[in-house]
Amino acid sequence: MTQQPFELPHFYMPYPARLNPHVDEARAHSTEWARGMGMLEGSGIWEQSDLDAHDYGLLCAYTHPECDGPDLCLITDWYVWVFFFDDHFLETFKRSQDRVGGKAYLDRLPSFMPLDLSTPVPEPQNPVEAGLADLWARTVPSMSVDWRRRFAVATEHLLNESLWELSNINEGRIANPVEYIEMRRKVGGAPWSAGLVEYATAEVPATVAASRPLRVLMETFSDAVHLRNDLFSYQREVEDEGENSNGVLVLETFFDCTTQEAADTVNDILTSRLHQFEHTALTEVPAVALEKGLTADEVAAVAKYAQGLQDWQSGGHEWHLRSSRYMNARARSTSPWHGLTGPGTSAADVGALLAAAGAERLRAYTHVPYQKVGPSLLPDFHMPFEVELSPHLDGARHRLIGWTHAMGMLQEGVWDEDRLAAADLPLCSAGLDPDATPEALDLSAQWLAWGTYGDDYYPLVYGHRRDLAAARLTTRRLSDCMPVDGEEAPAPLNGMERGLTDLWARTTAEMTPDQRRALKDSVNVMTESWVWELSNQLQNRIPDPVDYLEMRRATFGSDLTLSMCRMGHGPAVPPEIYRSGPVRALENAAIDYGWLINDVFSYQKEIEYEGEIHNAILVVQNFFGIDYPTALCVVHDLMTQRMQQFEHVAAHELPVVYDDFALSEDAREAMDGYVKDLQNWMAGILNWHRSVDRYKPDHLARRTHGFLPDRPAAMSPH
Repeated sequence: MTQQPFELPHFYMPYPARLNPHVDEARAHSTEWARGMGMLEGSGIWEQSDLDAHDYGLLCAYTHPECDGPDLCLITDWYVWVFFFDDHFLETFKRSQDRVGGKAYLDRLPSFMPLDLSTPVPEPQNPVEAGLADLWARTVPSMSVDWRRRFAVATEHLLNESLWELSNINEGRIANPVEYIEMRRKVGGAPWSAGLVEYATAEVPATVAASRPLRVLMETFSDAVHLRNDLFSYQREVEDEGENSNGVLVLETFFDCTTQEAADTVNDILTSRLHQFEHTALTEVPAVALEKGLTADEVAAVAKYAQGLQDWQSGGHEWHLRSSRYMNARARSTSPWHGLTGPGTSAADVGALLAAAGAERLRAYTHVPYQKVGPSLLPDFHMPFEVELSPHLDGARHRLIGWTHAMGMLQEGVWDEDRLAAADLPLCSAGLDPDATPEALDLSAQWLAWGTYGDDYYPLVYGHRRDLAAARLTTRRLSDCMPVDGEEAPAPLNGMERGLTDLWARTTAEMTPDQRRALKDSVNVMTESWVWELSNQLQNRIPDPVDYLEMRRATFGSDLTLSMCRMGHGPAVPPEIYRSGPVRALENAAIDYGWLINDVFSYQKEIEYEGEIHNAILVVQNFFGIDYPTALCVVHDLMTQRMQQFEHVAAHELPVVYDDFALSEDAREAMDGYVKDLQNWMAGILNWHRSVDRYKPDHLARRTHGFLPDRPAAMSPH
């Protein structure tokens, strides 16, 4: 008997597994369907004995316990198809490392998923194409066009990102943890599974499908499903198949730890993601339902969908314990009821939930604010790019003072000229865009000043007042200050509104409505994320690590930054290039490096002086139960790997994208310019943090806030 590489951990699984009574019908149907599609005898991939051993009928009966027989049969066929695709792609392209053949194979598959069923599809050439054509025609008639579009995108991600895995196998490269989480969602297919949960339960209303709460439900579901699968499949994937895309291997490599330690950490992250799912379902989903004015039927549909995701978690866990596909020998029982067996009893360990998961959940709420931490510790940053500064810097500094006065941003008790000087935002702009004209540099510095002012304003004003409702109202009014197509904007009431109104008019004067809409969305993402921060602050809740990372991009204004960077590269670059996986990976690596710099430099300012909880070092401290210097080492390692990933994508993956899309020389030159902009952005941000007084101990000691901006009599003499 092959020795297991680690002992499976004690899983947090609070939802009871239930078995659909139509399981045998689904098993029989899916076997005949697979044979009819050519997936069994003669396929070179599976025999019927393989399909029987995997038992996808049992998987779907556990993960969709309430749907009727025909729907369960259809869903089971989808899972047979997706697992056959995975094994077929492995045997045909991954083992031979045939990237060219793999890409040609994948490029054909979207043509079998037309949004309009009257659109003809090609003649299938293999069992994967035949299965997809059949399933799509049977599934989409009962679903809306909005669902079809979302499900088609999830399916394409699942298929296309297999190339990312293949590229990593070719290069012998193991992803960093952030990269892995993002790509695993696409490769692993859980967003695709969430689409089938909608089919089995209720379709999510289009008005909330793209909202943060519904997105987080899907992403936490996805991460938990994938991380659980990584634990059960490590032996098969890593030791047998030579896969590099496994969360245990990723953490084993990142932390340079034992396989057992990595497996236990993966399980801790899995538990944290389930806690985030529950928190979102109980707090954020009801709020967005109220905000969007959902009807009773729509609220019920969202509730059924959330229950369906929970059913999938518990059912998927039961299936992993039983399927021959996975390492499940000596899986730790989660049942304290020794006399009970059968579906659902694995979820009954109340003592374990209280002792382990409960302690982790409570720790997030027990942080004591304003702890003295001393000056921020600064590591040796890996920065391969030289900073360049605009020659127009001094003029921009002078003009920014006049602009902020004119907008009223220095008269509201949040900032004054001293605070503005300590931030020296024109220095940041001068590094981000060293070739900017004086006018462009002014506009950049003013956008930075507006965003930084708003980021200071929300916690200082609304946080101290504990006034989430006023913060939401302000966020809606700020959105209204950005008309897209001639609608009337409200008269500005304060410095933030006046500043945004002015910036919007000057920035968008020559834009099309679509360009304005994209820019408005990027600003809205940032301002709405400030409300998310406030909500956590009022609960004294340190965020889940993955949720923090993804929301930190928003609070840092990353979408706005990318919009500004892309503006200079004109129509030479097709929009699908910016949507491609490698370009998004490049951007996210750069963005993460930027905000991690900020979290490192601002640690003392935020933890000691502002009572903040939104800092990567604190999030790592809380999650792992470690001290500040140790957490800083983890964050620094992550920063370094994100920079190395940026360099890797630019050097090795972008040229492949250029060839895949047959880019013109002009487009290649424009994309090279975009990469240079991102390099300048990272180098400029590091230089700015090193230079300004905003984060230095002397300035912090002199300029601590001891007042509420709406109470001038209480203002600090500093």
